[in-house]
Amino acid sequence: MAGEVVVDALPYIDQGYDEPGVREAAFAMVEEECRRYRPTKNYLEHLPPLNISSFETQIMHNEFERLQNRLPMETISMKRYELPPPPSGKLNELNAWSECVNNSQAQLEHQGVRILNLQLMLEYCCPAWQRYLQTLQDLEKIASKKLAALRQALQEVNWQRKSLQTKGGDQLKNLEAKWVALVSHNYEIEQACVMAEEYIARVNQNPELINTQILPTGSP
Repeated sequence: MAGEVVVDALPYIDQGYDEPGVREAAFAMVEEECRRYRPTKNYLEHLPPLNISSFETQIMHNEFERLQNRLPMETISMKRYELPPPPSGKLNELNAWSECVNNSQAQLEHQGVRILNLQLMLEYCCPAWQRYLQTLQDLEKIASKKLAALRQALQEVNWQRKSLQTKGGDQLKNLEAKWVALVSHNYEIEQACVMAEEYIARVNQNPELINTQILPTGSP
C-alpha cells in the first residue's frame, strides 16, 4: 500500500533508549528534518481568520483606543445629579422653572429606583449568588466526571498498548531464540559437512585410510 508506514518501535519493551548518545542522536535527527522540511501548504486555511476582538464591547474598544492614543481618562460626570436653578436671565420665566422642577422630579425618581434595587438586592442577592455558586459546582462536577472518564480511557489505551507490546515482545524473543537455535544447528551441519568433505578428499587420495580412520564425531 503506497504511503503505508510500518511502525517497528515497541517503547514498552525496547531497550537502549538510556544509553549515552541516543538522546542527542534523536535530537540531531529532528533538527536535521526541521532544516530540510519546508511546508508549502497552509494547514489552517480551512479555519476562519482569528478574530481577537470578538469579545470586546464598545466600551472596551473605546478604552483600548484611548490607551493606544495615550489620552487621559475622562472624569466622572456629576452633571446629571446636579439641580441647577434657571439662568439669571430666565429667573422670571415659567418654562425655565418648569424644566428645573421636571429635572428634580426625574432625579428623585432615579434615586427611588436605586433604593428599590438595593432593597431587592438585599432580599434576593444572597440566594441568587448561592444558586449561581451551586450551578458552578454542578458544572465542575460534570467536567470532573468527563475528565476522569477521559483519563480512564487513556489509561486503558496505554494498558492495552503495553499488553500488546509485551505479548509481541515475548513472541519476538521466542522467534529470536528459535532463529539462533536454527542458525547454530545449520552451522553445526555445515561444519560436519566440511569435515566429511575433507575426510572424503583424504580417502580419495589415500584409499588405505578407510580401514585406519573413521569419520569425526558428529558427522552424518
